[in-house]
Amino acid sequence: MSDQPSFAETSATQAASIASPINLILFSLLILFAYFRFRGSPPQTLPKGPEPIVFRTFTPLTLKPYNGENNMPVYLAVRGKVFDVTPGRNFYGPGGPYENFAGRDASRGLACGSFDEDMLTKDLNGPLDNLSGLGDAEMEALQGWEERFNEKYLVVGKLVPVSEAPNEAS
Repeated sequence: MSDQPSFAETSATQAASIASPINLILFSLLILFAYFRFRGSPPQTLPKGPEPIVFRTFTPLTLKPYNGENNMPVYLAVRGKVFDVTPGRNFYGPGGPYENFAGRDASRGLACGSFDEDMLTKDLNGPLDNLSGLGDAEMEALQGWEERFNEKYLVVGKLVPVSEAPNEAS
């Protein structure tokens, strides 16, 4: 017989050297490295968007609570359009220079450049201000304000007199 080991003995010796504890540990580490390197990243979660705003019909009475108090949004109306001016709460909300307009029709006050209470409609159940008595310069100023609001804020509804309000107006 020859001094060389048989094929079976050689295979068993090689298998034993491959399956040695150190090789098994190194192989396990390689598998773990590959797993952590190539695994997919967790799915990204999108930030939650703002609550949807439903276009509504407002009357002067139903618009009044939207004055920024008690964590309410700040809305104001200009020529029948109701704008959500909550992003400008520092100006239109409580304590701001335009706070008288919050929850109200601000058309006449903006046209005249006056923030006085006299510019607001007193009778919330009565007709809307038809802006009679305003001159061309005041109407032009009001148009400028309306354009600014259209560019900067969302229109969330329209303002109608109580007599034209649908039954479900809230």
